[in-house]
Amino acid sequence: MDKNEFSEKVLEAEQTLYRVSKSILLQDEDCEDAVQEAVLKAYSKRNSLREEKYFKTWLTRILINECYRLLRTKKQEVSYEDYFQEEQAESNQYSELYEAILKLDIKHRMPIILFYMEGYSVNEIARLLRVPSGTVKSRLSKGRKQLKILLEDEVEYNEEYI
Repeated sequence: MDKNEFSEKVLEAEQTLYRVSKSILLQDEDCEDAVQEAVLKAYSKRNSLREEKYFKTWLTRILINECYRLLRTKKQEVSYEDYFQEEQAESNQYSELYEAILKLDIKHRMPIILFYMEGYSVNEIARLLRVPSGTVKSRLSKGRKQLKILLEDEVEYNEEYI
């Protein structure tokens, strides 16, 4: 894969990369760092990709690994109070549904975003997350139930103050 092909494919996957990183890291600055680092790593390893049709999945897996690496580094650097305040400030820009998705724990949030927002199949998600497809289905189901509860609670809260 030459440099131009690589650039085109990265641009095609740009929105997916941002949403996947946002689902893990939550903060825009961290997402930008993770995406940039993942693209750099992918570029340097582009010749290891066996089939170009799996480029997006391959790049997304690199991004997920980079996001988790960044999270491990961040845990050592940022206090919970600082992190929570930044998360609250950023969440004001998104829809209620997206905010509810961001409140899910990571193991349920990732499959929800990959399946419903990015259009990955259950089997693709299983490969990306390195879990069995039955686990993905279970996490999707539990994630939907948690979302329903979160959104119903939000509606009840809003009705009390109207």
